[in-house]
Amino acid sequence: MVSRVIPVDNFDLVIFGGTGDLARRKIFPGLYRRFLAGQMNVDSRIIGAARAKYSDDEFRAFIEAALVEFVAKDRQDPAQIAAFLARLHYVAVDAKEEGGWELLKSTLRQNVVRAFYFSVAPSIFPDLAERLHSHGITDAWSRIVVEKPFGRDLASARALNEVLAKYFTEAQIYRIDHYLGKETVQNLMAVRFANILFEPIWKAQYIDHVQITVGETVSVNGRGAYYDKSGAMRDMVQNHLMQLLCLIAMEPPYHFDPDAVRDEKVKVIRALQPVPPQNIVRGQYLAGNGEGGYLEHCEDANSKTESYIAMKVEIANWRWKGTPFYLRTGKRLRARSSEIAIHFKEPPHSIFDGEKGWKENVLVIRLQPNEGMNLMVMIKEPGPGGMRLMQVPLDMTFADALGVEAEDVPDAYERLIMDVIRGNQTLFMRGDEVEAAWAWTDPIINGWESRGDKPQGYDPGSSGPEDALMLMHRDGRRWREIK
Repeated sequence: MVSRVIPVDNFDLVIFGGTGDLARRKIFPGLYRRFLAGQMNVDSRIIGAARAKYSDDEFRAFIEAALVEFVAKDRQDPAQIAAFLARLHYVAVDAKEEGGWELLKSTLRQNVVRAFYFSVAPSIFPDLAERLHSHGITDAWSRIVVEKPFGRDLASARALNEVLAKYFTEAQIYRIDHYLGKETVQNLMAVRFANILFEPIWKAQYIDHVQITVGETVSVNGRGAYYDKSGAMRDMVQNHLMQLLCLIAMEPPYHFDPDAVRDEKVKVIRALQPVPPQNIVRGQYLAGNGEGGYLEHCEDANSKTESYIAMKVEIANWRWKGTPFYLRTGKRLRARSSEIAIHFKEPPHSIFDGEKGWKENVLVIRLQPNEGMNLMVMIKEPGPGGMRLMQVPLDMTFADALGVEAEDVPDAYERLIMDVIRGNQTLFMRGDEVEAAWAWTDPIINGWESRGDKPQGYDPGSSGPEDALMLMHRDGRRWREIK
C-alpha cells in the first residue's frame, strides 16, 4: 500500500509557547516528521515565540535536543535535522507587554499562509489575540490554533469565544482536539460512510450498547494542583470522549465538508439527555504500588475532584432511542487503553440447539495503543463433534495491514497542523459545538457539587471503582476488560 504525501502551501507558522512542554514533546517533533515526509514547501518557516531570550541559534539547539529526545532514532538523520532547523527562527515576545511584537511583524512574510499556534494557557489567549490584531500582524487569511481547555464552564467558554470573535472570524479559529487527528478516529467515519456494510445497521434496532473507554496508567503527581481544578469530567469527558461519541452517533453529513460534519456533531450534543446521579460514578485513586494517592498528589486531603468517571448516557433521537452509551475514563488504571466498542444485539433466534454462552458481534475501534479495528464474529469451532460456536476477531491492526509504511502515518498533531495550513476545519471544533458541550456538562457538575458527592476510592492498577461495575451489571451488561 502506497501512502500519498500531498505538500501544503508555503507558510509561516508562529508557535506561541515555543519553549513549552507541548511544543517540545509534540509540535516540533511532529513538524520535523512532516518535513521528513516531504510535506512542507521548501520555503516554509516556523517561528518560535515566548518570553525567554533566545537567539535563533540558541532556539535551534533547544529544539534539536527535543528532536533527539522525542523522535524515533531511525528518523534522526543529521542532515535532515540540520535542514529542518534552518527553517526555525525565534522572537522573544510577552503576551502582556509591547516588546517584540513589531519585530515579529517584520519577521513574517507577505503572500504566504500565516498561522499562529496558541500553545499557552487559555488565560493568555485574549492577550495574544489583541496584540496580533493591534499590531496588524494578522489579516483576513490568517489562522489561529487554540489548545484546550476551551473554558471551564459554559460562561467562560462563551466569554472566550466572544473575545476571539472580536479579532477573528469563525473560519479563522481552529480549536484543536488531538483525538480527532488520530488515524483510527477518522477511519471510523470511513467505515460508517464509505461502506454499505455498517450504516444500515448503525441504529438502536441492531446495536445493544456502545462503550467508550480512555484508560491511563499515569497519576497526576507533579501537576495535581492544576488537575484538581478540572477533574476527569472537564479534562476528558467534555471534549475527548464527547467528540468520539459524536462521531459514532451523528447522522451522515450531506458532504465531507467542515461545516456539514460539525452541524451533525452539534445535533448529537443537543440531543444528549440529562444524566441522573444514579448513572454517574466518580472515583479517586488510592495510594499503592509505592506511590501516593490522589489526595496526596493534589495536596488537598478534602478534595472532591474525580480522577475517574463512568457514565451512562442516552441520546434522545430516532436513531439511538433505547441504546445506552457507557463512557469511562480515569488515571492509574490497569492499562493505557483507548477504544470504542460497538456491541450489536444477538440474533432474534438461534438455530443452534443447546448452544450456550452466545456472544454478540462487537466492532472494536482501538485508538491507543496499536491503532486498528477488529470485528468479533461467531464461527464454527474447528474439528468434528457437532456444531460448536466460538468467537473470533477479524483483525485490522494498522501496523500489520500497512507494514513498514505504518511508520509514515502522521500522528494526531502532525495531521491537524497540516490541516490548519490547508485551511481545512473538518477535524476542529466550532464555537457553538464547544458551548453546546458545556451546556450539557454544567448541570452534571453543578449537581454533584451541590449535593456534596464524594468520589469513591479505587485501587491503582484496577479498572476503577466497584460502583462502576454495578453501573453496567444492573443493566445486565459488563465492561470490556481494560488491557
